[in-house]
Amino acid sequence: MATKNMHYSCNQLDRFCMDAFQKFGFTKEEARIISDVLLLSDLYGIESHGMQRLVRYHKGIEKGWIDVHAKPEVVFETPVSAVIDAHKGMGQIVSYKAMNIAIQKAKASGMAIVTVRNSNHYGIAGYYAKMACDQGLVGMAMTNSEAIMVPTNARMSMIGSNPIALAVPAEPYPFFFDASTTVVTRGKLEIYNKLQKPLPEGWALDKDGKPSTDAKEVLSNIVAKNGGGIMPVGGNTETLGSHKGYGFGMMCELFCSIFSQGTTSSHVNVGSVSGTCHGFMAIDPKVFGDPQAIKEHFSSYLQELRDAPKADGKDRIYTHGEKEIEAYAFRIKNGIDVNINTIVEMSDMAKFLGMDAESYLGKVDVLGIESSYQ
Repeated sequence: MATKNMHYSCNQLDRFCMDAFQKFGFTKEEARIISDVLLLSDLYGIESHGMQRLVRYHKGIEKGWIDVHAKPEVVFETPVSAVIDAHKGMGQIVSYKAMNIAIQKAKASGMAIVTVRNSNHYGIAGYYAKMACDQGLVGMAMTNSEAIMVPTNARMSMIGSNPIALAVPAEPYPFFFDASTTVVTRGKLEIYNKLQKPLPEGWALDKDGKPSTDAKEVLSNIVAKNGGGIMPVGGNTETLGSHKGYGFGMMCELFCSIFSQGTTSSHVNVGSVSGTCHGFMAIDPKVFGDPQAIKEHFSSYLQELRDAPKADGKDRIYTHGEKEIEAYAFRIKNGIDVNINTIVEMSDMAKFLGMDAESYLGKVDVLGIESSYQ
């Protein structure tokens, strides 16, 4: 009987990704960017956006959503802003370029916003926020996506998971926040579907707008646009704050699809067009005073939060980013567990690309597993 997970070192997964993306036609430099984004997700423990996403990229290439040879183009620019047309390129590649532009403009002018249209899924938003933070800046990144969020009082998905990420320099480690504006991402539903587990209550809605725990049905309805989807942060009632998650999703949409004059979530992944849009922001703390003093002030407050009185039965208060730092250190040393269904997808993809799957992934026991790779 097959196990639920297989275990790999970071280097093994990196080698697979690098070779696979180059087989698809990306340059070595482009493959490096894409692989780094995916691996950081798995190293941080964000399983929904790591190796689990590989099959999505192949399907995107086959459907014509992703143009492997696309070259991002700056179509509008000021000293503090830019709009980039990705021309259907890979999300990670244009996003890496966009955040680097935002960083350089912020260093010159204090702050900058860069928005992107006609792109594709770009991995975890936090990767790009971290790019700015690693250079001493405040970084923000967000993206729209295929509509999966059901607005408050609706029964049809109209907004994407629309994550917002923020990374800020601090000691002993940066503040790092990366979260969807839906209760969970679509990737989480895909994982539950692979595990054939019922969804937790309060995550999803069926086609009639009623709560559902059936991952397969909810995912099918999202694809077919039959109604239903994932709840906003706050659930599906105003009493619990559903309107707040709905509003956060709209705020993200503004910085992504509206400012770029691109595709709103309600029209992403329709026909032969993905149309995903992104937004990036970089702020140099020096525009508010001494960057080191600001960093020390923020670090002091973060420590106060960690030292706050604990609730009964709790022995630790986390600040955002601590869990990712610890997960990264553990997985770099001990390796990464990958769901067996994802490994089957990777094996099928390797065969499609003419790669020797076993030399990368070892012998995969597929007994009783139905691959979702099509």
